Amino acid sequence: MHHTGQARPEPVGHPGTDATEDEWAADRARFAAAGVDEAGPLAHEFADLTAALLGTDSVAEALERIADAARRVVPATDLVSITLCDDDGRFHTPIETGPAASTIDEAQYASGRGPCVDAARADGPAIAVSEDLRTDGRWPEFAAEAARHGYLSVLAASLVQEDLPSRRPGALNVYAAGTDAFTAADRDRLLLLATHASLALRACGAVSAAELQETQLRRAVASRDVIGQAKGILMARRGLTADEAFDVLRRTSQDLNVKLVELAGTLSANPTALDRTD
Repeated sequence: MHHTGQARPEPVGHPGTDATEDEWAADRARFAAAGVDEAGPLAHEFADLTAALLGTDSVAEALERIADAARRVVPATDLVSITLCDDDGRFHTPIETGPAASTIDEAQYASGRGPCVDAARADGPAIAVSEDLRTDGRWPEFAAEAARHGYLSVLAASLVQEDLPSRRPGALNVYAAGTDAFTAADRDRLLLLATHASLALRACGAVSAAELQETQLRRAVASRDVIGQAKGILMARRGLTADEAFDVLRRTSQDLNVKLVELAGTLSANPTALDRTD
């Protein structure tokens, strides 16, 4: 069974308009006294994430922390990406935890159809879900690309930048290799994590296109340098052309599910690292 997404939750305010300030103060005191020591690992994860985000003043760093946390908060997750919407309405993927994410996401950006795009739209669902992309007919271009890379389940939760629900800068997306990979609890956790991400974006001064572009440019330059070094090592050790060396890096990064730049960094530090891999 496929889901078009859960209904957007109603805004949450004080649970009961008759509650007095004294009652609220007492409730907060009980919560503070309990702490998180008696709570489970999920509560600790969110407590640690909140503390980390409070000390973050960079949009890029906040997003990276959110993506990293998603893999722990939603255990079935194999791949995470974050979709953001530029001022001109175009989507991009500034943060990913695996080399396939940008390629998969780009398929839906180009077609205008996909769970991340749906969740990021003002009139979209709070969370978009597919339990088996091989048989899901809603987003054919995206589904084909995701399945080609071995991902068959997806959850995408909207990120809300402003107080107004019509303002959505993007979505937090998680992928899994298996079908029916995500539970109802996983959806709730991702929605909660997306709320943390939204608050972090606001605390960092909202989504700064200039900052993200600068961050991406710095990473692109650094990535180009380290990939160039890795290509040079393969060319020298194996007698390959530049294109052949890059193809080895690309294939190996996909096979190992490691970012190409991370693989290149490993090879630069240890020139024999791929001698038995490819």
